[in-house]
Amino acid sequence: MFQFPNINPIAVDFGFIKISWYALSYVAGILLSWYLILKIIKIKKIEISNKIVSDLISNCMIGIILGGRLGYVIFYNPEYYFNNLLEIFKVWNGGMSFHGGLIGVILAVIYSSKTSKIPIIIFSDLISVVSPIGLFFGRLANFINGELFGRITNHHFGIIFPNGGKLPRHPSQLYEAFFEGLILFFIMIFLMNKSKIYEKKGYLTALFIFFYGIFRFFIEYFREPDEHIGLIYFDFSMGQILSLPMIVTGLYFIIIFNNKKIKY
Repeated sequence: MFQFPNINPIAVDFGFIKISWYALSYVAGILLSWYLILKIIKIKKIEISNKIVSDLISNCMIGIILGGRLGYVIFYNPEYYFNNLLEIFKVWNGGMSFHGGLIGVILAVIYSSKTSKIPIIIFSDLISVVSPIGLFFGRLANFINGELFGRITNHHFGIIFPNGGKLPRHPSQLYEAFFEGLILFFIMIFLMNKSKIYEKKGYLTALFIFFYGIFRFFIEYFREPDEHIGLIYFDFSMGQILSLPMIVTGLYFIIIFNNKKIKY
């Protein structure tokens, strides 16, 4: 059993402005993703200009923030926010949803595709390969903030979180950082380097959706459900319910790509 390290959630304090680790996690994830996409298009000789990549990243940033916030409002606490509309805009108080952010990114990719005349699946494959980077840093920030902690456990690696009571809990943020971040990133990089997979445009997108859904679904068994929601149908958490469509959708397209020879 470990005591929470009690890291200050504020990384830099200039007095007149404070920069949190959570904000830095977004910056780090976006910049590294941007850099990696530029490396991929150079190595794979994809004919996309740096400006188009810049526009894609900018659009995805907007999609992540708007989609993540609105997703949290709609999926996790609609009654509260619909009765307190101004609270929706107070993003500094926390409350972001990955699944909402995913919808926002999908819309951003569609918009970027239409404006740049680049096929949607080219953009979606690139974003799918680098997305685990942002997930990794985001989950580390969740751990530093002592939020989204896991369920009570007797295992020796349990941690007593400041807002989690006196009993040790699973550090589920670190589980997610490891599986949804590091492991998924290396899986995507490995698969991208397999020519048969890379040549099937859209295949990497399907694989990302499937693997994320799988990892998130099972890690939710260690994560404490939202207090105001609890467990829902079949004792599933909201995160599990939102991950099921990802698993089904990803698996469907994986099967389609495996059974059909598609020429691009």
